[in-house]
Amino acid sequence: MLRSRRRRRTRRLPRLKGLSIGKLIPNFITVSAACSGLTGIRFAIEGRWDYAVAAIMLAAILDVLDGRMARMLKASSEFGAQLDSLADIVSFGVATAMVLYFWTLQEAGGVGWAVTLFFIICCALRLARFNAMDGKLPPYAFNYFTGIPAPAAALMALLPVVIVLGFQIDGFSHPVVVGTWTVVMAAMMVSRVPTYSFKKIRIPQIYVLPLVVGVGFLLAGLASFPWKILAAVSVLYLLTLPLSIRSYARLRAEAERLHAEATDAAAENSNAPDDKDDPPPPHLHSV
Repeated sequence: MLRSRRRRRTRRLPRLKGLSIGKLIPNFITVSAACSGLTGIRFAIEGRWDYAVAAIMLAAILDVLDGRMARMLKASSEFGAQLDSLADIVSFGVATAMVLYFWTLQEAGGVGWAVTLFFIICCALRLARFNAMDGKLPPYAFNYFTGIPAPAAALMALLPVVIVLGFQIDGFSHPVVVGTWTVVMAAMMVSRVPTYSFKKIRIPQIYVLPLVVGVGFLLAGLASFPWKILAAVSVLYLLTLPLSIRSYARLRAEAERLHAEATDAAAENSNAPDDKDDPPPPHLHSV
């Protein structure tokens, strides 16, 4: 009996080491986002500008989902973070810039190509800075991004295309207009301008239901008038920039004031005389 048990133990196959399919789902979504962005380049080559913009939008949606899924499945890893950064450069740097180049920037010759490269480089620098600053921001800055995030900058850069598709205003397709706007959005990516991180904002309970209803109307509008609604959303996002700058400055001033008060209090405590170190008072003798 003992020999048979030992044989059974030796015949057991060892467990396979690796990751489950569930842990790999966020990486699958990240790869899908990169494929969607690259597909936008194909649509741009074919002159199908509506599909090209839609492909970049889909990549932005998938970019939001992969992070959410990684946190839900507890599958966050250094490999996934690096893969996400590379996918962002492909979708929101290379693909977005190439769509704009094939749309109208190629008419500007070498200047148009320089603007295309500038946007891609700024996107790469923005993502590299984001990875380097991850977890190193002061407490009051955790609800803000430094500069416009790459997905938002890509959609903002495509705003001239969206306006032409939705309102047929041909002036927005001029290479000078598109090139200037692309340079501005590229500079905003690497700027120090604080922008809202909407995924970290907490909604009060009383506003949850109206927000859900508003999102429903927004999706219905996107189904009926996609380019006009997308243009309106882009303009609203740009209008939040002054608000984010003002609120960030207020929080930083408050943090600096509290830090200064704490420093002054610590200095006063250190300079205060210590009763234990004082010599004992002389004894008074009555006459």
